[in-house]
Amino acid sequence: MKITFLGGAQEVTGSTHVLQTDRSTVIRDSGMFQGHRAEARQKSEHAFDTLPHANAVVLSHAHIDHCGNLPTLVKHGFNGPIHTTHATADLCSYMLRDSAHIQEMDAAYLNKKLALKGEPLVEPLYTTPDAEAVLPLFVGHNYHEPVQVTDDIRVTAYEAGHVLGAALHLFEITENSRTLRLGYAFDLGRKNLPILCDPEQLSDIDALVIESTYGNRLHRDILQSEDLLAGVINRTCARGGKIIVPSFALERTQEILCVVQRLRLDKRIPKTLPVIVDSPLAVNLTGVFLRHTDLFDADTMALMARGAKAGTHHYVRLVSSVEESKALNDDKRPMMIISASGMCESGRILHHLKNNIEDPNNAVVIVGFQAANTLGRRIVERAPDVRIFGETYRVRAERVVLNTFSGHADRNDLLRFVDGVGARCKTFILVHGEPGAIESFARDIRARRPDCRVETPAREDQLEL
Repeated sequence: MKITFLGGAQEVTGSTHVLQTDRSTVIRDSGMFQGHRAEARQKSEHAFDTLPHANAVVLSHAHIDHCGNLPTLVKHGFNGPIHTTHATADLCSYMLRDSAHIQEMDAAYLNKKLALKGEPLVEPLYTTPDAEAVLPLFVGHNYHEPVQVTDDIRVTAYEAGHVLGAALHLFEITENSRTLRLGYAFDLGRKNLPILCDPEQLSDIDALVIESTYGNRLHRDILQSEDLLAGVINRTCARGGKIIVPSFALERTQEILCVVQRLRLDKRIPKTLPVIVDSPLAVNLTGVFLRHTDLFDADTMALMARGAKAGTHHYVRLVSSVEESKALNDDKRPMMIISASGMCESGRILHHLKNNIEDPNNAVVIVGFQAANTLGRRIVERAPDVRIFGETYRVRAERVVLNTFSGHADRNDLLRFVDGVGARCKTFILVHGEPGAIESFARDIRARRPDCRVETPAREDQLEL
């Protein structure tokens, strides 16, 4: 069998892998690319130009860089089943509609400016009807449930510990009287994350495709997250400023809220601090979380027993309307505003950054990975100025990067996972990372497993297994 890497190889977005046998073609994830607007659009729009007929999709989780290009795939003629967990299917119902809506709104916003300049107008990558056409194709499954996706490919999902419903996958591929056991470990999460159960270990496999997002870096202990977040909240409140948190609406928002609720219950932050979730998507996704509490870990269940909820409480204000969102600009009280998108590339967070990033009393708190060429990455890299909606703004707000909240395994977590797959595994394929991280991680694996094949494919490369 062979794997073709259409995205998520030597980069961290656009994850799309095509598994082909003599009889079947299965796609693992169909993610949207992020980064420079024109380049990301080009990659997403043309990702499937050379794709053969596909029998099925196996989807790991509901983050847009893994599911966000499904509407483009369907527009290219795919109409087969999309196999995933029940929670991921429920989350994608909102994630894909929201992705389409954001693209429509951003295109409309840009077109107003382009029209004034007499320049060509832009079209969204896909529309809401395109996104809705994907939804009937989802087929939900439980963890540990073997699924025969084609005559010669069976898939079983395991807990990834990354976001609600996220799955690692074991592909059992039968070809020429031989069964190849292929593991997929991205996105691979971490132990002790709020809400989620810990990742499960894949073992007794022949080959492993594994992420490298943090293949050359270590995270601070997730258990330090409460101290660090309490510190920036208390500092900013003392200055009379606002805490602006660009956050993925899926998982990271709910995790931040869980930690904030624990801090409030323990009286470690001001009781009167308003916490604003300015994201209609986050509001809807929180409802999905509450329908899948069977996936929560024991600590979260104990926190809920103390009076907290997984995302909402009496001091949390959920903002859906545009008018409410705009009104936050005129409210000068200290507050925490959590808004999407997590990499600061689209959505309401751009307006909050535009209105708050030049005030030194405020703080911008980055709580997730920022891909190359995104606005979030420029903030992390301490660029003195950033461009938002075509205008330049001086960054005077305090910048705080809390990698403690990362939902991705770090170098040591990844190496422990590699060690755990066992001696049978002789091939490691490193993906979903930037080149420096991938090469560093590859060196580590080669040093530990000198008898193994270690591959670092680029986009559009093809490997035989």
